[in-house]
Amino acid sequence: MPHTPFHQYHLDQQARFVDVAGWEMPASYHSPEAEHLQVRRSGGLFDLSHRGRIQITGRDAQRFLERILTRQVDDMKLNSSRSSLICSQHGGILDAATVYRCEDHWLLVVSAPALHSILAHLHQNIGTLSVTIDDRTLSTAMVGLQGPKVIDLISQFSSEVPNLQHGEICVKNLILLRLTITRRSFTGEDGVEVVMGANMATTVVKLLSQIAPAGIVAPIGLEALDTLRIEAGVPMLGHEFHEQTDPLSAGLEFAITPEKSNPDSGEQFIGSDALEMIASGETARRLIGLKLAGSRQANQGANLFVSGQNVGAVTSGCISPTMNASIAMASIDPEYHQVGNHVGVEIDGDHVDAQVVPLPFYESKLNTAL
Repeated sequence: MPHTPFHQYHLDQQARFVDVAGWEMPASYHSPEAEHLQVRRSGGLFDLSHRGRIQITGRDAQRFLERILTRQVDDMKLNSSRSSLICSQHGGILDAATVYRCEDHWLLVVSAPALHSILAHLHQNIGTLSVTIDDRTLSTAMVGLQGPKVIDLISQFSSEVPNLQHGEICVKNLILLRLTITRRSFTGEDGVEVVMGANMATTVVKLLSQIAPAGIVAPIGLEALDTLRIEAGVPMLGHEFHEQTDPLSAGLEFAITPEKSNPDSGEQFIGSDALEMIASGETARRLIGLKLAGSRQANQGANLFVSGQNVGAVTSGCISPTMNASIAMASIDPEYHQVGNHVGVEIDGDHVDAQVVPLPFYESKLNTAL
């Protein structure tokens, strides 16, 4: 089982590990709830190195990405990033991706479980374009820093990062250390994502430990990351969407550029015709937020009922450490998705009352729809 370049750090911090798409990743270090609140109150360090990083270069790189991605990229400024989707010809979501426009290349960051299928999808759709696809996942490392005190901490060694707008990128060269820093949020808190060479991971951890006062930033495992992203209403592959889910049903309309066509060839992105047909009709399901009565947790797959009729299912659920309440995201028949409606969530044979509430659960001041 492969390890990320930060594996020794995780061992030193007494992490408990879990298998994620073949990677041994830290599930938690001590208490997932305490780690969650650490991010909400101060700052957390996330190892994101298991996520796929695919470098795209070549004369037709931009044209290729216009074909692959649902979101327009030709209007992206240099050193910026943007969220998008990668869809099949049938309009199903293969993955949610972040595209980075760097000085001399483009970078796609995709989820770990989807990496190999996305690589195959890219190669299958090159056609006659002059493009080079390079999987940089193993040769690079990636971390996220999130929390209300993170940007102030970074300002101690960089005047550029605090002035970045969300989605903007800067490259820092510190002696032999080259860091690509992007201001992004994936938890509902402000913060950054940092990509570096895999051989620099240990140096980055040492640097962070030297500049961060005790308690300001702590390592955060994937269990806390999951509850943070649920509170922030962030859909996840294998939960809120999969290849049979269209973007409208997953609440990801923002990641589509309507009527986008390739400015060079006039061709549309893969899946555009199917999505146009879906948009002209009624979506099969809608993504909603639920707040449950009581303290029982609704897990993925729990059925939703209205008047004895099965009308949907939970996609993700947790006991929210921030709200001290049972919350869930769910996929529901469109006639029941209005805020304020009540449904029964099946938990251990009981139908627990739940109210439809707006997403996200955690009210962030950030604009994360990049």
